[in-house]
Amino acid sequence: MTDNRFHRLEILFGPEATERLANASVVVFGLGGVGSFAAEALVRSGIGRLTLIDFDKIDITNMNRQLHATSDTIGHAKVQVMAARCRSINPLARIEPIQDFFTSDNSDELLDRGYDYVLDCIDHVTAKLTLIEQCQQKKLPIIASMGAANKIDPSQIHIADLADTHGCRLARIVRRELRKRGIETGIKVVYSTEAFEPLSAGRRETTADKSYQDRRAPLGSSSVIPPLFGLTMAGEVIRAVAKKEK
Repeated sequence: MTDNRFHRLEILFGPEATERLANASVVVFGLGGVGSFAAEALVRSGIGRLTLIDFDKIDITNMNRQLHATSDTIGHAKVQVMAARCRSINPLARIEPIQDFFTSDNSDELLDRGYDYVLDCIDHVTAKLTLIEQCQQKKLPIIASMGAANKIDPSQIHIADLADTHGCRLARIVRRELRKRGIETGIKVVYSTEAFEPLSAGRRETTADKSYQDRRAPLGSSSVIPPLFGLTMAGEVIRAVAKKEK
């Protein structure tokens, strides 16, 4: 029996582009509200090799915005749950889950795997900066997520070079810090121009011996904006791979 799971995709892109997607290798760093939806969109678009990287476990507070979060998956590693879900969608895809936190120490190990595209869905600023910098140095195409928290208006989501963003607090911080590293342009990002409502207590991070969820003061997140960030990122990658764009 013919496997028609990507037939509608082939109608849209054509057989040559569909073959390019099947031969592509893509990595998603961070499997939260943004990354989980990006990963599923990629595997549903026929990406043949997908690497999933996240150190965290699913928490009940993830339920409102993360694709893999259900009552049955609380406490399980995000990469393992997402990998199983992706394999059930496309058993022929090579899905590699890596439960790790990206740092400068393991950047070569995690990035030197022949990727065609990198998705930065990390919410830790230091890790995000290192990932972007390393991708630039290694000439790896990357698309990065900026701030999706405390936003509710999907009409204000945009794709742009980081240098051209405006109205996003995280983009402003990333832009400033990357400039110190000699990077000013060439970073494609998804961001929102919607005004950010700051927390009354601010965002704190400690070195206390607590879980990741407890170390950071939470931001508000809708069930719509983080997933749309992820889907938008996946859409850009799919289009780029299918049409051989960077």
